[in-house]
Amino acid sequence: MSISVAIIAGVFGVLIGSFLNVVVHRVPLKLSFVSPPSACPDCGAGIRSFDNIPVVSWLVLRGRCRDCQSRISKRYPLVEAGTGAFFALVALWFWPTGTVTLTATIASGIVLVALLYLAAISVVLGLIDIDTHTLPNRIVLPTFLVGLVLLGTATLVNSDYSALLRAGIGSTALFLAYGILAFAYPGGMGFGDVKLAAVLGLYLGYLGWSQLVVGAFAAFLIGGLFGLALMAFRRANRKTSIPFGPWMLTGAWGGALVGAPIAHGYLSVFGMA
Repeated sequence: MSISVAIIAGVFGVLIGSFLNVVVHRVPLKLSFVSPPSACPDCGAGIRSFDNIPVVSWLVLRGRCRDCQSRISKRYPLVEAGTGAFFALVALWFWPTGTVTLTATIASGIVLVALLYLAAISVVLGLIDIDTHTLPNRIVLPTFLVGLVLLGTATLVNSDYSALLRAGIGSTALFLAYGILAFAYPGGMGFGDVKLAAVLGLYLGYLGWSQLVVGAFAAFLIGGLFGLALMAFRRANRKTSIPFGPWMLTGAWGGALVGAPIAHGYLSVFGMA
């Protein structure tokens, strides 16, 4: 059953990835991502429906516009395929295995929808932050509300109120921690990171304490290692501005996926598990 759900989620993710490319391009420009229809940025020709099939159309057209032959970035098919793989992984990982009750299945379905939404937003915010060093409010703030509604609904279905309490604590804790960092070191942490921290804390807290702690710590570990690598290869120095959003998202997903076994292994070393 979980394999079937993962395949369906993967196909859906590829289709969503095509839309995410539009969002990544238009939101920083403060344009609507609903209209006008997609068009070639060079010649302005509208994208035909049969040229708008995710991944396949790019391969058929050999990465060029049908009308003016200008190159189409490889990012487009990579985002589409990558989103599909991301969705499949999330569905495979979080969909329950074995026999479960109808109530548990419904609650798991709602949580999965919430996580897939976060996965899509993670792709968008990661790319936008890399391109523009910003985390737009029009994406971050609705994500918090959507997560709160979906996770709150799952709580009502399965009556696991402790999970919602953890979500509230996690969101508040990361919001305050990042807020303190932003005020203490304004050049290295923006308020967009602070708001994103509240979103990630909400999701990680809902999943568990281990996921929250590992996800929060992993962001600084991975981001720090990346920064050191850039300096080692002389691609950056201590004054270089590096977007932190992608590492927050990477760390959060690391915590969500493997936070529990990592925390258990760490505690076992000290005989505390």
